[in-house]
Amino acid sequence: MLEVNKYSVQGEEIGKTELPAELFQVEAKNPKALLYEIINIFRANQRQGTNYKKSRAEVNGSSRKLYRQKGTGNARPGNLRTPLRVGGGNAFGPKNKDWYRKIPKKKKRLALKLALSKRAKDEQVVILESLNFDHASTKTAQELLNKILPENARPLIIIDGSDPKVVKSFSNIPQVAMDRADCIYAYEILKSNYLIITVEALQKMKEVFAS
Repeated sequence: MLEVNKYSVQGEEIGKTELPAELFQVEAKNPKALLYEIINIFRANQRQGTNYKKSRAEVNGSSRKLYRQKGTGNARPGNLRTPLRVGGGNAFGPKNKDWYRKIPKKKKRLALKLALSKRAKDEQVVILESLNFDHASTKTAQELLNKILPENARPLIIIDGSDPKVVKSFSNIPQVAMDRADCIYAYEILKSNYLIITVEALQKMKEVFAS
């Protein structure tokens, strides 16, 4: 049984919460290799692949030879579209490329559970009884983080749904990320070094990912 501290929205410790073993106590044969593979694929899928240069066949300009081959004393000319001239095409330039690779669902789920288990093992998981503000306030959000986290922490705050006042309160604080409980993935968990999870979000994670 794995228990972590539970706090109120005012930052006061109010007890302990048991983390579900099917999410936070998962093991695999070679976890580092799996996480490396999944994170590499995820980062590759973020690439746009929109870098593009026109070849000599695609740039505008006449294909007429500029002047005769011999007798002028100049270099032997091609047309205006040659890569040797300003405004000409690009030789062997980059073209659009789709970097997307499909991530198998079972591997993606297992990687997520391994990332959650690592944060739990390192004692970097905090549970909040609730997270709701009367109005958007960066000062209130920062005071809460100062009470429940060590200095220089990079937390990922996981909530159930999307409360505009909560999102706006944390959006201006550097090194703080936020996501919905049903949308989390291994990369963002490992990119942060602390998890702040509301009770409702923890229940949602169990419903979506525990199976």
